[in-house]
Formats: sequence, structure tokens, C-alpha cells
Amino acid sequence: MKFTHLTDKGNPTMVDVGAKAITQRIAIAQTVVELPSEVMEHLNDNHDIQTKKGAVFQTAILAGIMGAKKTSDLIPLCHPLPLTKVKIDITTNQNNEVIIECLAKTKGQTGVEMEALTGASVAALTIYDMCKGFSQNIIIKETKLMKKEGGKTDFER
Repeated sequence: MKFTHLTDKGNPTMVDVGAKAITQRIAIAQTVVELPSEVMEHLNDNHDIQTKKGAVFQTAILAGIMGAKKTSDLIPLCHPLPLTKVKIDITTNQNNEVIIECLAKTKGQTGVEMEALTGASVAALTIYDMCKGFSQNIIIKETKLMKKEGGKTDFER
């Protein structure tokens, strides 16, 4: 298998997507954050956690959207994409876990998997940052691609 991001001499290069068709691209990524009970006890009736820095999940949603938009600034070989939609959903479960889902969409010549993964990751890091005053026993457990559509192949976990 040949890596598309390496030249024949093994140097990194940005893939030329100029000849690819413009299609609708969708990706959904998920990050799971485990919060200790001393953080979860601050969950309020609005299903958010209030800290001195503000509403945790609302802030994490905004940070995740911003992170998705800045993906090409953070990941060296990612193409800058005109995102048509970024949506962050945050839920909690009985296992003291916060489930972050990031949906990213574009019409373009390359996929939005990295944007979705970055959005979910930045939202998780924001939750950690805002809740570390309650406890530093916060675990960002996993980040994974859940679904992608468009381009050569589709994927669903």
C-alpha cells in the first residue's frame, strides 16, 4: 500500500485533489469523556455544568465548532475546507460519561473526517479545562470516526 501523503522519496506532501469530483461529504466523530462523581454532581436541570468559567457544555459546543473550522491550521497536510455545517451534540449517560458527537459537512473534493474528529476532540479538551477545578480525575477515553459519506468509500461503525 502506498501512502498518498508521501512522495516517492518519502517526503511529506499535500495530496492533489484537483481532479476529484465535488460531492457532498459528511463525517460524524465521537469522543467519550469520563467525569468523576465530584464533577457530575454539578450537572444541573439544564443538563449542563456551571463553573466560574461559564456553562461547560455550551462552551464546549462552541469550541468544537471552532476547532473543526481550524483543522487545516492544526493538522499539517489537511486541506482547508469550506464547511457547510458543523454540529456538536453533547449527552451524558449513567456511567458518568459525556458523549460528544461532531457532525461536519462540506461540498468538496476531499472528506471531512479530520474536521469531525478535531471538533469532537476540542470539545472534550474544553470540558476537561473547564471542569479540572472540580477534579483532575477526568479521562478523555476515546475519539473515533462513527460515519463518513461521500468520496470513494462510505463507512459506518
